[in-house]
Amino acid sequence: MGGGRKRGRTQRRHFKQGRENVWKHNPQRPPAGEGGEGREGNPSWQPFATENPAFEEYYKEQQIIPEEEWDDFMSMLRKPLPATFRINASCQFFQDICSQLENDFRKSLETEVSDEHEQDAIRPLPWYPGNLAWHLNFSRMQLRRNQALESFHEFLKRENEVGNITRQEAVSMVPPLFLNVQPDHHILDMCAAPGSKTFQLLEMIHQSTKPGLLPNALVVANDVDVQRCNLLIHQTKRMCTANLIVTNHEAQNFPGCNLAKFCSETCMDEAKLQRVEFDRVLCDVPCSGDGTVRKAPDMWRKWNAGMGNGLHRLQVEIAMRGMGLLKVGGRMVYSTCSMNPVENEAVVAEILRRCGDSVELLDVSKELPELARRPGLSTWKVRDRGSWFGVHEDVPRYRKSVISPSMFPSGKGSKDVEVNTDVDADMKDSTDMGEGEQERNIAVADSNNGDSPKTEEKTEVDCESGEAPTRYKKLNSTSTRTEHSDYPLHRCMRIVPHDQNSGAFFIAVLHKHSSLNENQVVDGVKSEQNISKDNTGKLEKDLGSDKVSSEENIVPQHVVDDTNVLDVEQNGDMDSKSSKDKSSEDAKVIINEAEKGQAGTRDRRRQQNQGRWRGVDPVIFFKDDVTVKSIVSFYGIKDSFPLEGHLVTRNPDTSHVKRIYYVSKSVQDVLELNIKIGERLKITSLGLKIFERQSSKDGSPCTFRLSSEGLPLLLPYITKQILYASAIDFQHLLQYRTVKFPDFVDAKFGEEASALLPGCCVVVLREVSGHQDIGSIVTDPSAIAIVCWKGKTNLCVMVSPLDGKELLERISLRFGLKIPELVKEKPNQEVTGSDEQPDCATEADDQPESKASDMEIPDAEAE
Repeated sequence: MGGGRKRGRTQRRHFKQGRENVWKHNPQRPPAGEGGEGREGNPSWQPFATENPAFEEYYKEQQIIPEEEWDDFMSMLRKPLPATFRINASCQFFQDICSQLENDFRKSLETEVSDEHEQDAIRPLPWYPGNLAWHLNFSRMQLRRNQALESFHEFLKRENEVGNITRQEAVSMVPPLFLNVQPDHHILDMCAAPGSKTFQLLEMIHQSTKPGLLPNALVVANDVDVQRCNLLIHQTKRMCTANLIVTNHEAQNFPGCNLAKFCSETCMDEAKLQRVEFDRVLCDVPCSGDGTVRKAPDMWRKWNAGMGNGLHRLQVEIAMRGMGLLKVGGRMVYSTCSMNPVENEAVVAEILRRCGDSVELLDVSKELPELARRPGLSTWKVRDRGSWFGVHEDVPRYRKSVISPSMFPSGKGSKDVEVNTDVDADMKDSTDMGEGEQERNIAVADSNNGDSPKTEEKTEVDCESGEAPTRYKKLNSTSTRTEHSDYPLHRCMRIVPHDQNSGAFFIAVLHKHSSLNENQVVDGVKSEQNISKDNTGKLEKDLGSDKVSSEENIVPQHVVDDTNVLDVEQNGDMDSKSSKDKSSEDAKVIINEAEKGQAGTRDRRRQQNQGRWRGVDPVIFFKDDVTVKSIVSFYGIKDSFPLEGHLVTRNPDTSHVKRIYYVSKSVQDVLELNIKIGERLKITSLGLKIFERQSSKDGSPCTFRLSSEGLPLLLPYITKQILYASAIDFQHLLQYRTVKFPDFVDAKFGEEASALLPGCCVVVLREVSGHQDIGSIVTDPSAIAIVCWKGKTNLCVMVSPLDGKELLERISLRFGLKIPELVKEKPNQEVTGSDEQPDCATEADDQPESKASDMEIPDAEAE
């Protein structure tokens, strides 16, 4: 069973991260729209052709598109996907970027239009609120290769890197919009990597926040794979937020954090958080990904019908877990980048069937009215090993354990779903391929049971039942019966490529009216329980599911605790057994602790210092009063800025802490609860880096400097070590990075800088309109400030070169200053750095202490 879990994780990683973009790696491809023309006589190019007869047959039969639109649909699928991006409305230069796009790039790129269907080179997406999302009439490849687009491409790369924009597929931006996020919501992103949607959620909660204040909201971003968590951290780090927690769990077994299950009522403080529930849940599940063929054309070669069948059970489990974690009155969005109804409508129908009146599928047709979408299907078929089935009763007996009733519109199965002895042979048939062959075909759970003639032929040869020819002759007979779903699945949304020149996506919005009770949940898995325990491991391996639904092990009670509705009876973390960095011995210890109910009484300090999760640094509340008082005194931090309980570190040895992170009140509450229940949440990243230990040769009264990431939050509360510079001196600091006191244009500024205590300081741009009192500048949302180091003879900037370049260009545009090109040093001044320059003069080398972010991750366009 462990091998099945490992393969499941590997396969999901292939789906959403590992696909090659053959538009990039295949320079000899035919022109867009010509499909496979020009490849005749050259078999080596066939795997990359934008065609797959099985794909076309499958979706014609499913009737996801009217017959008269089929040619337009297929023609659009064969074209490269236009690039799109979104502006971060919470970023400081939001208005400047919008103006630059409207007034500069939109006009200068008009002559580069190459698509007869598009009138504008770039344009806002009409359905995205506030004109924040933009569509480019160029593919990613064209942006890289067209010399006329070079400056615009550099603009996109730079702004994306600093977090002012996010390059993201247009349809991928849709699901978070339907969550209707509010500034005080607790939000769970269950399958968050690579992080574009998480970043979008963070934009929403920070959009209306004033300087120096944090929203009450919380975003928990989870992913099953450690490496994908690294990508998630890399993406969200650009946001500089104190309201985010990144976790590493299997989504279908996300831990239920309920203090009542681990602590007696006498030790519970009613004023503190008792359980973790979410107002909004984004359930963007692992899927076959065939809606991304325009971005990842290699999907044409890899696709087969079995891919969706193999993921269906996992998708249902993840969605049900999300519904259990959702608060009553909350909203969950279920989405995939697949067009397959088995992964879409079938999953939604199963959620509604299991939850009954507790959950409603919402009609959101009036929301985002300019977004072109199609209603969900009410009828569909299931394809298995070359045959079509309209009802579960027509599925051969020995396949009923793999093709479940929930895949069909009614969700009803035949009474006889017992697993016979032939299942062993059948499972072997579907897994006989070598591992390399499975990887090449993205062989997720039963994907080899699709339409591949090679697979069927091999099954006949390898079958151990002795009756293989007869069985498979029966299987190839297609069922003619069909059925319709009784649920209002037309309320689901399908986005198809040829409606608005995009990718394909599926979205369903669900509202939770009441708590889920035992019968609603258990009835949903009765058909699954007929699978014998002896065959469970083989079925899991074949299906690519990490585990059997733990709903089977629910403790009987009238109303189930929703946050633990899918937890096992022991309340142990199911995924702790399968995590790469967790040994079986550790898992046993954890389960034993949970069974004994001793998590609420064991030594908190020992538990916190050691950390529960191997390979992941523990989260420690920083309580060194001497250090905190020295920081407060040195920078003159006002009492109104809350520090107690908001400072954390990832180093168990508090005497050698290098970095201190700041967390919001919402994150603080979750951390305190997590410690009380035995650190059930495996936290890989959290908090906003606000202070960092700094050493220098001349010494400083304070051993911790300010972090550029945390400066915008702290700036309104700093009263000491702060300077106000003119635009020209501010420009010189950014341009030359080290400036001696006498060389500042404003002599008074140089004198004020010289008078500061040695160590870290803040330089604020003085020219902010509308401020009579210079001290009020720091409370202005448009205030521009940088962290510097004051030495004996100079000031040295402590921002990364990339951030410095961005700031330099922004203030130059705003104040009409000219930046000399290729200037490396100021005339009559040494800029090689002085003895006073600190050991780490920039934050370019900053790395969070969390081991999950230690690796360097290349820049990649998200989702």
